[in-house]
Amino acid sequence: MSPVDAALTTALAELAQAEHLLVALDFDGTLAPFVDRPEDARALPEARLAVERLLEVSHTTVAFVSGRAVDSLQHASEAPAGVLLVGSHGAEYRFDGVAAHPPLDEVDSARLAKLTAGFARFSDAHPGARIERKPAGFAVHTRGLDADAAFAAEDEARRIVADVCPDATVRDGKDVLEFSVLDATKGDAIVHLRDYTGATAVLYAGDDVTDEDAFSVLGAGDLALKSGEGPTIAPFRVGSPAEVADVLDTLASLRAATGR
Repeated sequence: MSPVDAALTTALAELAQAEHLLVALDFDGTLAPFVDRPEDARALPEARLAVERLLEVSHTTVAFVSGRAVDSLQHASEAPAGVLLVGSHGAEYRFDGVAAHPPLDEVDSARLAKLTAGFARFSDAHPGARIERKPAGFAVHTRGLDADAAFAAEDEARRIVADVCPDATVRDGKDVLEFSVLDATKGDAIVHLRDYTGATAVLYAGDDVTDEDAFSVLGAGDLALKSGEGPTIAPFRVGSPAEVADVLDTLASLRAATGR
C-alpha cells in the first residue's frame, strides 16, 4: 500500500474514533477502474481486501452506493457478506439480504412504459451505445465510442426523453446519461443509511457528479473523499481507485487500533 498524505491521515485518525462508523463507497471509478463493458467491472483486489478488513472491525458498517441497478451492483462488486447495497442512486436497497425496490405508482409506471417504448430501437440506431434497464428508468452508456458517436447517442437520448417523458430526472455521468421516473439521489441514500445503521460518523468516497449529492449531506465529523479529476465539494481527493484502496486500508488499521 502507498502512504496516504498527512492531512488525510489525520482526518482518518479522527474519523476512526467514531462510536459507530459508516463507510459508504461508490463502486465504478472508486473501488473499480472503468472498463468498456460495465458488466466486466470488478473491484481492485486491494480495495476488496481493505473492505474485508473494515468489515472485521466492530461498530463499523460498509455500504456500496451506486447508480447501477442493485442486481448489477451485486454482480459486479461481488459484495462480501455484511456489505449493504444501494442501487439506482438511492432508489433501490438490499440490506442484510432483504431487497427493497422503488415503489412505482400508476403514474410512474405509465411514464416508465413510455420511456421503454421510446428506447425500443435506440441500440439499432446507435451501434456501440449500450442501454442499461433499471427499475425506474434507463442508462445510456457511451464508453468506448468516439466523441461524435457519443454526442449523437446522448443527443438522441435527450430528445426521446423530452418527447415521451419530459419530467423524467436526468443525470449526467462519466460516459453515461441516465433517465429515471424517480428523483432519488445518493444524498438520500446516505441519510437513509445513517438512520438505518445508527452511524455517528460517515466516510463517503465517490468519483462522479452524482456523488456530489452524497457529499452535500455530510456534516461535522464526517469525511468526503473525491476519487479522480473534476470539480468537487469534497475537502479530500485521491487520484484513482488504487489510492482509494490505500485510504480504506489506512482507515481499517486506524479503526482496529482503537480496540473497538
